[in-house]
Amino acid sequence: MEETQEMDTPRKRYEFKKMLERLAEKEGSGTELITLYIPPDKQIYDVTAQLRDEFGQCANIKSKQTRTNVQSAISSILSRLKYYKRPPEHGMAIFCGTINTGGDRTNLECEIIEPPEALNTYMYRCSSSFELEPLEQMLGEKEIYGLIVLDRREAYVGFLRGNRIEPIRGVTSTVPGKQRKGGQSSVRFQRLRLIAINEFYKKIGDLANDIFLAEKDFFERFKGVLIGGPTPTKEEFEAGGYLHHELQKRIIGLFDVSYTNESGLAELVENASDALKGLDIIKEKNIMNRFLQELVKDDGAAAYGEESVRKNLELGAVDTLLLSDKLRRARLKLACQNSDYTEERTVSIEPGKHIKDLDFGTCPNDGGSLYIEEESDIIDELTTLADQSSTAVRIISDDFEEGSMLHNAFGGIAAILRYRTGY
Repeated sequence: MEETQEMDTPRKRYEFKKMLERLAEKEGSGTELITLYIPPDKQIYDVTAQLRDEFGQCANIKSKQTRTNVQSAISSILSRLKYYKRPPEHGMAIFCGTINTGGDRTNLECEIIEPPEALNTYMYRCSSSFELEPLEQMLGEKEIYGLIVLDRREAYVGFLRGNRIEPIRGVTSTVPGKQRKGGQSSVRFQRLRLIAINEFYKKIGDLANDIFLAEKDFFERFKGVLIGGPTPTKEEFEAGGYLHHELQKRIIGLFDVSYTNESGLAELVENASDALKGLDIIKEKNIMNRFLQELVKDDGAAAYGEESVRKNLELGAVDTLLLSDKLRRARLKLACQNSDYTEERTVSIEPGKHIKDLDFGTCPNDGGSLYIEEESDIIDELTTLADQSSTAVRIISDDFEEGSMLHNAFGGIAAILRYRTGY
């Protein structure tokens, strides 16, 4: 049984996300996989009573194999529930069934998970895959900010969801330029122009109201609005009260930005970093910028790539280890069946593939087959190395530009060094 996971750190989020990915890959034949969600206020004896009833209902399943597999899964769940007088603090999720493991091979697997947040629904479901949506929702961002960038020509509205900037929609204006056309008095032209500006601000406000107020759990999750643009446009917009009163009182600040299209949203978040300094995205951006600054120096204290970073870790030279949360690799210790050879190797974990099915080649000494003697997640293995020299570890999301660069340009593994080592 897995321990309750508190997702208050990027490391815990990574582990929880990886666990869900692993469960999502599992498949059964027909409707043989059982998903059972038990909220914390559900009586265990009520659950076991339903399971026994479901066991009896299995007699109606025409396929003997499916009937046998479902009954085996129910029996496995019942045997585990005997150890619970009541559900854990946040409830429990049980995933059980006969899993296809490749070829014609199958294996009965049963996993109990205590979620990081309280389950609010009871669910029993049989399918060819596990139902993961209630747990996947727990990965959702808990804090959301509204983003508005505008000038008198255009505007764009979006969200900052955790580490991710999500553009939604833009609008353009019909506000005339400052130069009036012939035949109009300057007073009349300025009056018409002010009317057009006011109408455009109303249009922006209506768009933002529709988008932000429609957000699920608005009052719990929506933390504020950031407004960007040139002076005096953003000041006029705020002072005019064009936003709904619930949004108006959540305005965090006004910030100068050069762009008022989609790209202006990222600039707004960047320029609002002081106001948002407690957010993970700002912390991650700052640490990635430190790495990039060191990287471009002639004598910069930075390294990237697994081999280079590993050597610096072994020397105790790493101040901060940077790991992408998209890393899906395993560190293996391979051994010869004849016990005369071992080696360590890093392999990528492809979705739907099993490491044990990979071809590891043969022993260079006697041609014998190589097998896995030890296996660990690359993040676990490098973190253990980092702990030996009190190195800080940061798991970086790829939901912003610098985080994506860590994964795509630097292989997902980088380091800020205490001193240069030549590696």
